[in-house]
Amino acid sequence: MTKKSFASYAEVLAAVGQDVAVTDWVTITQEQVNLFADATDDHQWIHVDPERARQGPFGAPVAHGFLTLSLLAKFLQESTGVEGAKMGVNYGLNKVRFPAPVPVGSRLRGHIKLLAAEAVAPDGMQMTWGVTVEREGSDKPVCVAESLSRSYGATMA
Repeated sequence: MTKKSFASYAEVLAAVGQDVAVTDWVTITQEQVNLFADATDDHQWIHVDPERARQGPFGAPVAHGFLTLSLLAKFLQESTGVEGAKMGVNYGLNKVRFPAPVPVGSRLRGHIKLLAAEAVAPDGMQMTWGVTVEREGSDKPVCVAESLSRSYGATMA
C-alpha cells in the first residue's frame, strides 16, 4: 500500500468524495483478542474461550467489535497524512456498524474514502472518513464507520 500524502489542506479539500486508500491486510490473532479482553475487561466466552466458541454461533472465537473498530486508527495513520502537519487527533465517530463477525485468524483491511473536510481554527482541518473494513473471503464488511479526525499545523495552500 502506498500512503496518500496530501501536500496541503487545499489538496485535502479537493479530494472530498474520493476513495483515498486501501490498506494492507492485518491478521487478527487470538493473542490480540485476549489482550484486548484484558484491556477492556470484556472476557465474554465468544472472544476468549476457543473451545466453547467452536460450539457457539460463529463456530470459532471472534474479535470484539471494538477491537475491529480500534483498527481504524492504524488504517488511517498508515494510509493518509498531511505534509507539514504538526499533530493529528481522533475527534470521534458519527456512525458505526458491525455487519459481520471477525473470526480469529481473519485478515482485514480498510477501504478509506474522504467524505468531508472543513477548516478548523486556528490552523487545522477536520476530516470525515468513510472506512469500510473488509474480511478476506467475505462478501459482507465487518465494520462500516464514519471517523472524524483533525490535523493541525499544515499549510492551506
